[in-house]
Amino acid sequence: MDKFIKTPLTEDKVRELTAGDYVYISGTIYTARDAAHKRMTEELQTGNPLPFEMKDQIIYYLGPTPNRQGQVIGSAGPTTSSRMDKYAPVLLDMGLKGMVGKGKRNDLVVDSMKKNGAVYFAAVGGAGALLSKCIKKSEVIAYDDLGTEAIRKLEVENLPVITVIDWKGNDLYQTAVKDYEIK
Repeated sequence: MDKFIKTPLTEDKVRELTAGDYVYISGTIYTARDAAHKRMTEELQTGNPLPFEMKDQIIYYLGPTPNRQGQVIGSAGPTTSSRMDKYAPVLLDMGLKGMVGKGKRNDLVVDSMKKNGAVYFAAVGGAGALLSKCIKKSEVIAYDDLGTEAIRKLEVENLPVITVIDWKGNDLYQTAVKDYEIK
């Protein structure tokens, strides 16, 4: 089923999403990859605030390529989400409601998603040039020294993703395999 959501991603919106839904996200989302997640964890450990409020936000696991002249951003394909698994539960406990990436998540992340009412979306890997067309504005807001892994605030319009794991823990990666098993 196609669903259109506007950020912030509130708990009510999360509860309307089911694994397998095609979702089009519009509004503000943030980017962060491995190095940014590590830095945010260090900030929390030293009692410093994070670069943005986690409550009801979506993080896109993205490190874009440099933009060409006239472009807002370069290629904007997702990175492998499992690299953020060790950091995700803390951010989910802080109110993060959505994550966009590619690939499976571990059981600790899924349990934390169920506990905190959050979802995991997949973006199509290899389609970064097409996905970048949905990004209308990009601004580095933290950790500029990390280059492509700096945290960016993005304004997106109808960014296409698929709900892979919903707030109940239903996992499309598991159910889809069962649907196509040879019997």
